[in-house]
Amino acid sequence: MRHRYNDCVDCLSELMGHDSFQVKELALCTLMKFVELEARYPLIKVEWKGTLTFPRELLKVVVDGLLPMDENASLLISRFQEYLEYDDVRYFVTKAVTESIAQVMQKAKERPLPFYQQNVFSLISPMIIPNKESDMVKFMVKQDNWEELKVSKLQAHKHAFEKMWLSFLKHKLPTGLYKKVLVILHDSILPYMNEPTLMIDFLTVAYGIGGAISLLALNGLFVLIHQHNLEYPDFYKKLYNLLDPSIYHVKYRARFFHLLDLFLSSSHLPAYLVAAFVKRLARLALSAPPEALLMLIPFLCNLFRRHPACRLLVHRPSGPEDMSEDPYLMEVEDPSESRALQSCLWEIQALQNHYHPDVAKAAAVLNQSLSEMEDDISGLLELSAYELFDKEVKKKATDVPLEFEQVRGLFGKKNDIFAEHFALA
Repeated sequence: MRHRYNDCVDCLSELMGHDSFQVKELALCTLMKFVELEARYPLIKVEWKGTLTFPRELLKVVVDGLLPMDENASLLISRFQEYLEYDDVRYFVTKAVTESIAQVMQKAKERPLPFYQQNVFSLISPMIIPNKESDMVKFMVKQDNWEELKVSKLQAHKHAFEKMWLSFLKHKLPTGLYKKVLVILHDSILPYMNEPTLMIDFLTVAYGIGGAISLLALNGLFVLIHQHNLEYPDFYKKLYNLLDPSIYHVKYRARFFHLLDLFLSSSHLPAYLVAAFVKRLARLALSAPPEALLMLIPFLCNLFRRHPACRLLVHRPSGPEDMSEDPYLMEVEDPSESRALQSCLWEIQALQNHYHPDVAKAAAVLNQSLSEMEDDISGLLELSAYELFDKEVKKKATDVPLEFEQVRGLFGKKNDIFAEHFALA
């Protein structure tokens, strides 16, 4: 009977790789039913009271079936999520995933396995560890002397969770997966680790990659700096160098500016540093879309309110009038060498002539004295081009021009040499 049962388990594990999803699903549910029954009625004779009888080997067979290397198993994994609500199942799944990663990635010799790594991420990313030991009340099977076993201890769950994620992240990830991990790191991984500071190496490497990955790494670094006293050398220098034209266009723009606002909120920051950020943001604003500018201008106004020493960038009548006379050095990497405090914000003056009337109106605010109350930019962070367009379409025109002078020539002059070629019919 034991041999027949083992043959049945082998057949079911093979069927988890079947072409039909219905077959895979039935095989998965049947195996999990076997897990539950084996836990209650163990096949191995218990030698002494209090021994844990959870069928780890059978669960490992299920986990291996959920993590194929040649196809995306996200649909089957989503079907498995209901079993992860059991605290004991989740604990042993984390152990099984850690073992699987060690075996598979060692054979791969640091070569990325996109399907396998994506499947692992799909399985482990929704896992949530309880906040308190008293919340651990849902178990598939309760054992004798339950309170004495590791599976009932929150600390053991956190340790297994931490070890699983560290084993997953120590291997090279595909770029798309890197971003997915960083998006959830600050609220779905770090809070459930015994030692969140173990993520320092992963985050510092991600922060040094550049582009969107660096922007996303900011969230995790922010948690470690503020809550775990991480000291990151040259943090503001690196943050300053993240400012490039793409920050106004990436889909993570709102998250980035929210964190940038937090990092520049301290009144103890030197004036030269804040001035360098203001100048760089203003210079990049010359090529930014209107929806980004409507968020940026109140953002800069808030910086002037927090750091009054930087207001001379606005109120400097003898300052440069265009880029050729500007002493500001945008290409230098160190903000202390940018000479931003010797410059002025002629870029904002240029934005006062912007084609979008809302941008021109917002930029004109800096011509007046700023109020003491900071602007709330939270509602502007997610502003999109669609919302701006929708707002303009709904506007009701009051005065409609009925006469106009027809344009002649390429540049609109009557005696233009191009007039005969570009005359409008």
